[in-house]
Amino acid sequence: MDLIRLVVVILMVGILASLGSALFHLARDKGDSKKMVNALTLRVVLSIALFLLLMFSWRMGWIAPHGVGR
Repeated sequence: MDLIRLVVVILMVGILASLGSALFHLARDKGDSKKMVNALTLRVVLSIALFLLLMFSWRMGWIAPHGVGR
């Protein structure tokens, strides 16, 4: 597995973990927790970082779009 795929997978796992953490704090603290806000903020930051990484990688030629089923 090349480096870019590894980084994308790590970012996706981080996004899912942050979302799970926010859900846990929502259920446990009834939504009044600063921890939930921090987890959701982290999720947004990781999502933006993933998007920018994909756009940069595409621009540099490290990844290429392909048609599904071609």
